[in-house]
Amino acid sequence: MKRISNVMLVLFVIIAFGCDNDENKKGRFLLKGNEKMEENDPKSAMQFYTEALELDSTYSDAYYNKALAHLQLNQLGESIQDLGLAIRHKPDYYDAIFQRGLNYLDNGEFYNAKEDALKLIELDDQNWKSYFLTGLVEEKLKNFSKAYEAFGKASDLNPENSDLLVNQATVLFYQKDYEGAKKLLDEAISINAMEPNLHNLRSMIYFDEQNYSDALYAVEKAISLDKSQAYFYNNKGLYLLFLNRQEEGLDLINQSIKMDSKNPYALRNKGIYYVMQGDKTSALQYLVELNQNYPDMDLVQEYLEKAQAL
Repeated sequence: MKRISNVMLVLFVIIAFGCDNDENKKGRFLLKGNEKMEENDPKSAMQFYTEALELDSTYSDAYYNKALAHLQLNQLGESIQDLGLAIRHKPDYYDAIFQRGLNYLDNGEFYNAKEDALKLIELDDQNWKSYFLTGLVEEKLKNFSKAYEAFGKASDLNPENSDLLVNQATVLFYQKDYEGAKKLLDEAISINAMEPNLHNLRSMIYFDEQNYSDALYAVEKAISLDKSQAYFYNNKGLYLLFLNRQEEGLDLINQSIKMDSKNPYALRNKGIYYVMQGDKTSALQYLVELNQNYPDMDLVQEYLEKAQAL
């Protein structure tokens, strides 16, 4: 599951004043780097963070901010490396451990992420983010009961965060508990009706219930709130396929692939499109490989069999 809750990354800020010693110089370099980050110029920001580190190679906050600049440039490995250096020089650096855990998840290193989640709970068992990361890890490991419990603890600690209820609802969706998921989404919408992932998840539930019109309406609401998410367009494309608007659906699926070429669900949906078109050769090009790599993905086996029967 794509991570549903958006966590704000906060740059560490230090105020430099007084005489012009190395301590103040490195602080000014940090501030200049932060200004460049605010200007959406992470490459220049990294130059300033590097200058700060040249003055103090143990400067954890510079490593942390530099890691965020790498992350903005989609340099996940470099970001993880800098976060590790920040933590090496400051072992109780909560924000760095949390961010590294998220990075590990995005990099497919689930057990490393789990270690960071455990560290966070040891450092602060009253911080919702400790359990949020735990929930994300357990979800990736398909330990759904543990994931649900962790998201529940996070929600108890931060009851105004609607995203956490959406995370719980997503776990129930994976377990096909649609009524339970919809109840949680009703709670979430009472807190923040403008959360796009809430409406996207509701659309996925409607689709599984074969209520394609309501699924389309819900995902269009999600897109109206956030036009940057590739998987929203992919879901809309899928729903249009089942509403006999195949060409419109294919256009949106292709748009989704251009935005995120690594989403196997979009490739599955193209396979479904070709089955619906009676194009056996094209359908098999997508569905055979997907069945090998993602045998548990919904609809893959069903539409592979339909393609083979064409």
